[in-house]
Amino acid sequence: MNVPYAPGPAAPRYAPAPTPPAKENNTIGLIGFIAAVVGFIFACIPFALIVGWILLPTAFILSIVALCLKDKKKGFGLAGLIISIIGTIIGFIVFIAVVATAVGGAFSDDTSVSAPVEKPTSADDALEAEESDEEGTRTNPHPLGSTVSTDEWTVKVNSVNLNANKAIASENEFNEPAPKGEVYILANVTIKYTGTNPDGAMPFEIIEYVTASGTTVDSYDTLVVAPDELDSTTTLYEGASITGNIAFSVPADSADEGVLAVAPGLFGDKVFVAVK
Repeated sequence: MNVPYAPGPAAPRYAPAPTPPAKENNTIGLIGFIAAVVGFIFACIPFALIVGWILLPTAFILSIVALCLKDKKKGFGLAGLIISIIGTIIGFIVFIAVVATAVGGAFSDDTSVSAPVEKPTSADDALEAEESDEEGTRTNPHPLGSTVSTDEWTVKVNSVNLNANKAIASENEFNEPAPKGEVYILANVTIKYTGTNPDGAMPFEIIEYVTASGTTVDSYDTLVVAPDELDSTTTLYEGASITGNIAFSVPADSADEGVLAVAPGLFGDKVFVAVK
């Protein structure tokens, strides 16, 4: 007996999931990104810092607004935010460097040098002097006996004893011998105060020895008592001067190949003077 076929209930049909709408372009984010890039560039240029300081905060605000907009792309807003923050940091560093340079220039004293008058021994010597490097550099120092001057100080290097081991040993029994491979030298200098401060001033001149290889030797590196030692702690008044020796411990095999670096006063330019 054939049983008639009865169809079962139809399977339920589900509606397809709705497709999320595509996010729209973020115009504010794009503007913030462009402002951040341009501001970053100007923040790195010392004479155009002000443009960077205007654009970077603007870019920061626009980028924040762009990130808060609903259904808008966030890429440009995020990039603009990051670039504006980094640009602000770099701009601050550049600003500090510019201010430091300006302050240093404002307090820098004009330094002049007068050298002992020496006539060239021949025409060749005169030509060689004209063709030499700029005087006052390490490679072409001012001659021994030169006077380095600013508006307030003059420093004259009178002489240099390139082997002062005996003089230093006899000055004080507690003076230790120079380290192996080194020799003591004595630079005799005169410092004069030409300023007008009624309270006087202390001679904070910086005098260093620079080796032939370019290493700086400071006077305080040498813990010995020098004969007729220069007293840099005294107060000098207008027209007063002091003279004394400064001791350095320098390489023995090239003591005469180094130079003295002289900076008269705290803000005087450094110049170089020969040791022989």
